[in-house]
Amino acid sequence: MDNAPHKIVLTGSRGLLGSALARQWSADGITVLRLVRDKPRDPEREVYWDYEHQILDAARLEGVDAVVHLGGESIAARRWRPAVKARIRDSRVKSTQFLAQVLAELSDPPAVFAVASAVGYYGSREDELLTEESGLGEGFLTDVCAAWEAATGAARRSGLRTVNLRLGMVLSAEGGALARMLLPFRWGLGGRVGSGRQWQSWIALPDAVAAIDHVLRSGVVSGPVNVVSPQPVTNAEFTQALAAALHRRAWLPLPALAVNLLFGELGRELLLGSTRVAPKVLEFSGFRFQYPELSAALRGVLQAPAEAQP
Repeated sequence: MDNAPHKIVLTGSRGLLGSALARQWSADGITVLRLVRDKPRDPEREVYWDYEHQILDAARLEGVDAVVHLGGESIAARRWRPAVKARIRDSRVKSTQFLAQVLAELSDPPAVFAVASAVGYYGSREDELLTEESGLGEGFLTDVCAAWEAATGAARRSGLRTVNLRLGMVLSAEGGALARMLLPFRWGLGGRVGSGRQWQSWIALPDAVAAIDHVLRSGVVSGPVNVVSPQPVTNAEFTQALAAALHRRAWLPLPALAVNLLFGELGRELLLGSTRVAPKVLEFSGFRFQYPELSAALRGVLQAPAEAQP
């Protein structure tokens, strides 16, 4: 494909998706310049930044081909008390605003600015099939995603091709939601959550990496992009497929009442919400999924050793 980048700036490079992207791009011979929040371990490949205090050596970003911003406070680490919700929002919105402004003021800006968002943008919509053209939903995550995407405004107004990566649940045995499910399912303690009828939009880690790379190289894709498999599933289907992949039974349901008691608002939005999303822009732009179907995706990510994943 044309428009192959030679140097990419990456935030969130120590997270599940960021580390996989950095490995893949480095293997492809692309220079990855990581923006980090602590003292750089490798000053040639890492740059310190602090969005809260507006600290970043912008000169190090001059002439790069792309900037991919994945940073943000974990949304599932603890119950959503007011202070936690503020950190979740601010870590995304303020960091994106600062980075967008820095990029807008460069004399030799990148060709593309890709920023993580989430399918939480759409809210819980029961069985409605959602594309990038669907409107904003309701809820805390919806509000965060809307503000997060709007925070790219300075870069977009400067003429920089800007992409909002609306990520679904990224499947990997090495981290994220799937990794947290493995122990109870391996012990035979897994099962549907609530009614099990709520839709889950997911993507295998190798496809998430390939999709983001595709967006950067496309030269034309901009705006919201749903980074999800073309085959969303219900929670009941997901749990049955995971149990089958582990040669177990999914027989122990987690009732909605228990979800509310254990997790509160977080559980209602992340576990009980129904978001059925289609990757219309990715498919229209010619992207091909390695794992469009859930059972094959689970087999792939569960069998692949960590070093073999992108």
